Amino acid sequence: MAENVEVLVVGAGQAGIAMSEHLTARGIDHVVLERHRIAERWRTERWDSLVANGPAWHDRFPGRAFDLDDDAFPGKDQVADYFAAYAEQIGAPVRTGVEVLSVRRHDGRPGFRVRTSGGEYDARYVVAATGAFQKPVIPPLVPADAGLVQLHSSAYHNPAQLPPGAVLVVGAGSSGVQIAAEIQRSGRQVYLSVGPHDRPPRRYRGRDFVWWLGVLGLWERSTPPQGAEHVTIAVSGADGGRTVDFRDLADEGITLVGRTQAYHDGVVTFAPDLADNIHRGDANHLGLLEEADAWVQRNGADLPEEPEAKLLGPDPESVVHPLAELDLAAAGVASIVWATGYTGDYGWLQVDAFDERGRPQHQRGVSSEPGVYFLGLPWQSRRGSSFIWGVWHDAQYLADAIQIQRGYAAYDGHAAVAAGGASR
Repeated sequence: MAENVEVLVVGAGQAGIAMSEHLTARGIDHVVLERHRIAERWRTERWDSLVANGPAWHDRFPGRAFDLDDDAFPGKDQVADYFAAYAEQIGAPVRTGVEVLSVRRHDGRPGFRVRTSGGEYDARYVVAATGAFQKPVIPPLVPADAGLVQLHSSAYHNPAQLPPGAVLVVGAGSSGVQIAAEIQRSGRQVYLSVGPHDRPPRRYRGRDFVWWLGVLGLWERSTPPQGAEHVTIAVSGADGGRTVDFRDLADEGITLVGRTQAYHDGVVTFAPDLADNIHRGDANHLGLLEEADAWVQRNGADLPEEPEAKLLGPDPESVVHPLAELDLAAAGVASIVWATGYTGDYGWLQVDAFDERGRPQHQRGVSSEPGVYFLGLPWQSRRGSSFIWGVWHDAQYLADAIQIQRGYAAYDGHAAVAAGGASR
């Protein structure tokens, strides 16, 4: 017999724990199912030296601080421990080791039948709190039999797991730049494939970039700029937090190349876009500094000037004369790390809530399928939705939406009858 639950939350990462907190605050019966451990991806699907991209004072839930200096960047295990402790603090009804296999709408009555590895549930509402970063994406460029070790960044842990030889790192967002720098410092030659990106300052005039995005109102943008839907962000908390400058990476010995475009007979070819990508990242960097300076002047804020932040060194040789192609064997490249992101995996959610490309159809997480909600999506409601603090606020909105629907479902028409009688 299926177990009855009003709200079934799938996933016990940051999204699922946030959702549980808000449902509990409203007295809504729910259960959170997690196929592994709480915050498992932070523990086992990230490299060993990973730190959060935001400082401890900012990237957290309101109800608990990290046991760290406010300006420190928590390591991946500290983040995972934080969510486990938070779940215990709020008494989240998490059931680990339970994989959700399918969710289907009931025929002729409200709600959904949820089939799991631990039995079946009947749920009135379902929250898909698995986020959008479930399935690693590796472009189908280099065949598996090319004689190279190929890893997605989710499977990379440290340089020691790679065979001797040079490494091509594809992708220059926060993951790619950190991994490339770590491998280069281990004594290997690294080629870093750089695509379009934003490059904010880590700190400017004594404030972290997350603070600047806040006071400038940029966290509240509801949609990305046109053409920037898939642009990565080159920002990192590594080494205590430094502004990412690809010139610095080149100075450390990394060879910068353009977007990885094709592979044939052991040769990788690159798009002729490296200089353009670097310079657009520079423009993004300088643009935020200008906005920050204008805010300081407008508000009379006592923040120290930092003119050196606007100084850009000369383009490195690899940018001035970029490689059009790379013979991997001749260059001694023995492995490729693909820091190329993720896609969603909602095969278990068998409802009418997706477009023709399999992407969730939703408005701030309220899906096109009544009773189904999404949480943890990029730009779900605002720019900050992918961050720890942002998912907490999105969960609050969804809990309100569920509460409203519960009110409609509980209405039985008596109020209307009473009102009709009173009007006579």
